[in-house]
Amino acid sequence: HVQLVESGGGSVQAGGSLRLSCAASGYTYSSYCMGWLRQAPGKEREGVAAIGTDGTTAYAESVKGRFIISQDQGKNTLYLQMDSLQPEDAAMYACAALNTRTATQALDRMREGLYINRGRGTQVTVS
Repeated sequence: HVQLVESGGGSVQAGGSLRLSCAASGYTYSSYCMGWLRQAPGKEREGVAAIGTDGTTAYAESVKGRFIISQDQGKNTLYLQMDSLQPEDAAMYACAALNTRTATQALDRMREGLYINRGRGTQVTVS
């Protein structure tokens, strides 16, 4: 049973940084693509970043050059380093496990809500 728990959200000023973490358990971590999605009130769910089982990564255009997804497979943990945060980045961020072949496919699946499981999320506020 895939379980995902996020941490690291908070409130920052525009231009600031945050690092999100996602602790995974209940399955073999390397079995699935992993990703971060976000959703703000009144806005559609967006796949922000994903990492494939081969380590390749994919990002939404809106965060390219500012966000970096990484993982520590020994710790079964996924990370999202977010720099140069802007008010439009404010949202609930959640990690997800996906059964896709590529990180790019994982971005689309997160937008569509087609993931194996997701965490409850951690709130990011940017003022």
